[in-house]
Amino acid sequence: MNASLLTAAHRSLPFGTKVKVTNKRNGKSVVVRINDRGPFIRGRVIDVSRAAAKNIGMVSSGTAQVCYQIVDAGNQKIAGKGLKAIDG
Repeated sequence: MNASLLTAAHRSLPFGTKVKVTNKRNGKSVVVRINDRGPFIRGRVIDVSRAAAKNIGMVSSGTAQVCYQIVDAGNQKIAGKGLKAIDG
């Protein structure tokens, strides 16, 4: 994963999906593109690049409670745990 790009890793979202990630502590948000798989640590759902972490103010803490929402799934339909199907 290139740390200077606004990217993230997610276990199941299709590559290329754009996701808005918001830091719950300070309300700052960033839009990232899924380009990797992970994280594989229990309790974590998304792993953002260093550039994205800097944008939402979580570089020094390393982890943060965040919420995320799919912004653009391209032409793909996405369904899964906690997600509704999106028609392209």
